[in-house]
Amino acid sequence: MTVSPTISLVEVLGTMASDKYITAEELEKHNKPDDLWISIQGKVYNVTDWAKIHPGGDVPLLNMAGQDVTDPFIAFHPATAWKRLDKFYTGYHVKDYQVSEVSKDFRKLATELVKAGMFEKKGHQVIYSLCFVSLMLFACIYGVLRSDSFWVHMLSGALLGFSWIQVAYLGHDSGHYQMMTTRGWNKSMGILIGNCVTGISIAWWKWTHNAHHIAVNSLDHDPDLQHLPMLAVSSHLFKSLTSSFYGRKLTFDRFARLMVSYQHLSFYPVMCVARVNLYLQTFLVLLSKRKVPDRALNILGTAVFWTWFPLLVSCLPNWPERIAFVLVSFCVTAIQHIQFCLNHFGAHVYIGPPRGDNWFEKQASGSIDISCYPWMDWFYGGLQFQLEHHLFPRLPRVQLRNISPAVRELCKKHNVPYMSLSFYEANVHTIKTLRAAALQARDLANPIPKNMLWEAVNTHG
Repeated sequence: MTVSPTISLVEVLGTMASDKYITAEELEKHNKPDDLWISIQGKVYNVTDWAKIHPGGDVPLLNMAGQDVTDPFIAFHPATAWKRLDKFYTGYHVKDYQVSEVSKDFRKLATELVKAGMFEKKGHQVIYSLCFVSLMLFACIYGVLRSDSFWVHMLSGALLGFSWIQVAYLGHDSGHYQMMTTRGWNKSMGILIGNCVTGISIAWWKWTHNAHHIAVNSLDHDPDLQHLPMLAVSSHLFKSLTSSFYGRKLTFDRFARLMVSYQHLSFYPVMCVARVNLYLQTFLVLLSKRKVPDRALNILGTAVFWTWFPLLVSCLPNWPERIAFVLVSFCVTAIQHIQFCLNHFGAHVYIGPPRGDNWFEKQASGSIDISCYPWMDWFYGGLQFQLEHHLFPRLPRVQLRNISPAVRELCKKHNVPYMSLSFYEANVHTIKTLRAAALQARDLANPIPKNMLWEAVNTHG
C-alpha cells in the first residue's frame, strides 16, 4: 500500500507546526541537577532523571548541562544510542542552533569511521595482551616461589610492574567498551583485570576518567589536574580553586607552596609511589556514601587483590626483600604514571566548565601525542595517540594509528594545534611546565606581578 504524497505533506506540515523553539540562552537556564536539559543536533532533551542512572555517571551530564552536546554524544555513544533519545525529547528545538565548520568536519569523519566499521574491528590486540600479561605473571610467581636469588626476586617485581602496566591498558579498553563485544562482558573484564589483578577499582576509574574526558584540562573540572598539595601545572591553582568534581576547595597553603616549589625535582620520585594514591582513592570511593555502580563486585574484586598480593610478597624470605620487591614493582609502573602526565600536563589549561560547541578544539589544545614507531605501540597501549583517543574514545586502540593522519589533517585545515612529541621531548616539556609553576610558587613576596610575567612569557594556562 502506497502513501499519498498529499497525506505525507500534511503530516510534515503538522509536525513542523507542532515544533516549539527556545533559544540557546534559555536552554542554559536548565543546568541544575533537578532541571537538566541538553540539546543534540538542535533537539532539546530532558535528562534530569536519566543522569541518575547514566552508565557514564552523572558528572559528564552535569558538566554539559544546558548546552548542545552533539559532538561529545557522537564521540562517546554507538549508533544504537540515538534510538534511545526519543523518550527524553521535550518537543523543543534550539532556535539559534549553529554548527561550526570544524564540528561539521568532525562529524563527517565520525560518520566515515562508522561506515568503515572501524569501531568493530578490534584486531587481536586483546588476545596478545592477555597472553603477554599471563606469561609475565607466571614468570613473576615462578621467580618468587622457585628461586632464592635476590636479583631474581627483583626481576620478578619488575615483571609484576610491567604486567600491571599492560593490565591497566586492558582495563582502560574495557572501561571504554573497546575490549569485548558487549557492555556486560566489558564490565566483567574491567572488574576482573582491574580490581582483582591491580587492586584499582574500575568504578573509581570510570568516575574520574569520564570526567577527565569531558572536561580535559579544566583546572576546576578535570580531576586529572587536581593534585595539590603535591603538583600544580598552572599558577591559577595558587588561588585555591574549588574543584567542581570533588566538591571542595583545592587549598594552596604553605605546605602546598613548599611541595610545588620543588615539583620539577620531586616529579619522578612522586611518580614512583603514585600507585599508593590509587589504592587510597579506591578505598575512599568504595567505602564512601556516594552511589557506586556494582559496589559489591568492586569490593569483592579488590579483596581478591589484597589477598593474593600480600600472600605473594610474604613468600619472599625476609622483610628487606619484601619491601624492595614492592618498591621495584611500583617504580616500574611509574613509567605509565609519567606517560599519563605527559599527555596533558604541558598542554593548554583553562578554568570553568567544558562546552559542547568547541569539543574538537578543546580536546586538541588539551592533549599531547607521543610519537613512536609502530612496533612500540604495545608499550604505550594506544595512549600515545592521546588526541585521537579523546576524539573517539570508543575506537579500538589498533585503529588509532590509522586515523591519526586524518585527525592531523583536520587540525591543519582549521588551524587547531596538534602536538606530537617524542617521549624525551614530552618529558622535557612537562618538566619545563612544572618548573615554571614552581618558580612562581617560590615568589612569596610579590607573586602576582611575577605570575603575570610568567604567564605572558610561557603562554601557558
